[in-house]
Amino acid sequence: MARRAISENRVDDVDALVRERKREMLVPVVNATGVLLHTNLGRAPLGIEVEPSYSNLELSLATGRRGSRQRAVGDTLASACGAEAAMVVNNCAGAVLLTLAALGAGRGVAVSRGEMVEIGGGFRIPDVMRQSGARLVEVGTTNRSRFSDYAQALDDDEDLAMVLKVHRSNYQIIGFTEEVSVAALRQLDVPVVADIGSGLLDAACPWLAGPPPKWLADEPAARQTLRAGADLVLFSGDKLFGGPQAGIIAGRRDLVERCGKHPLARALRPGDLVLQAVQATALAYLDRRGDDIPFWRMVAADVAGLEARAKVICDELGSSDGGPIARPTETEAVPGGGTLPTVTFPSFGLEVSGDVTEQLRAGQPPIVARVDQGATIMDLRTVAPAEDRLLGAALRSLNEVAG
Repeated sequence: MARRAISENRVDDVDALVRERKREMLVPVVNATGVLLHTNLGRAPLGIEVEPSYSNLELSLATGRRGSRQRAVGDTLASACGAEAAMVVNNCAGAVLLTLAALGAGRGVAVSRGEMVEIGGGFRIPDVMRQSGARLVEVGTTNRSRFSDYAQALDDDEDLAMVLKVHRSNYQIIGFTEEVSVAALRQLDVPVVADIGSGLLDAACPWLAGPPPKWLADEPAARQTLRAGADLVLFSGDKLFGGPQAGIIAGRRDLVERCGKHPLARALRPGDLVLQAVQATALAYLDRRGDDIPFWRMVAADVAGLEARAKVICDELGSSDGGPIARPTETEAVPGGGTLPTVTFPSFGLEVSGDVTEQLRAGQPPIVARVDQGATIMDLRTVAPAEDRLLGAALRSLNEVAG
């Protein structure tokens, strides 16, 4: 920035140029939007710290010889999913691409027309199918696909490699509809691969103190989908799983091994830090330590506790000439990240008159809030209690500047 300031004859502006450059870099932010899995903010927040050290990433400590980066983490994940085997790639799109390439290249793959989804970034099932080398076999109609449609596809295509069932994570089809369950598809004489998208591990949610939340009632889970007969499940690591960005493939050992041996597996493999984060998250599930997973900690926060935090912040801020600096307010939080698009959670937060989101983003650390009906809303469900003081300090600073 110093060299740029000199070349552009802006020596007096060097500090401003540095600040502009820093704002373009990755930095920690406070998510006060009420969107738990905010795609623009990295989706699930990670509560995992890794000490600077080497790891036995590809070394067998038992033999002293080269090992597999997938095995240790894969075995732990398989236990968590109730699967024979599992492996990790860079994201769920990569899991879909690798599975199609390894198991379906040059052959047909049956997909319901109602499940040919497009998610963020232009990821479309037909496009990924084409890149994998597999041939798309469309089944049924947009709103209704029957078992007989899949059976007919199997009769018509003698080289059908699999059935791919795709979870409609970010939209719903309602009204005159019909779809075929994994349990029913199991009757077909081809592997059933289920992309369950958001990564709910177990519908029973044994890592939570109480019963599973009602809003998860229709969300497919890895354990139950495999138990119903899916040969493989594919899901994201940074959504309901609550870990880092990753794609997880779990199910039959022979199919997972075929995916692992495909040339694309090396191109799509994650690094040491991601694998350690996935392993730590899986172990938290196995140990029933749901509170160690930030996403589930946010979900479990009771509204009364959020309201109490909001009142403490507002009381400490006090008033200015124009009235209270911030007011406690009821809000609604959402899962986000293309997950459960119709679900909302009752929540509580702070309200400030006017749109001050730009000023909040300019702070250190940046605070990302939302605007509703002309007021700035900071939802505390997505703000860690330790960050409350940062909200208070930012709002106090804004008030002092305005004064």
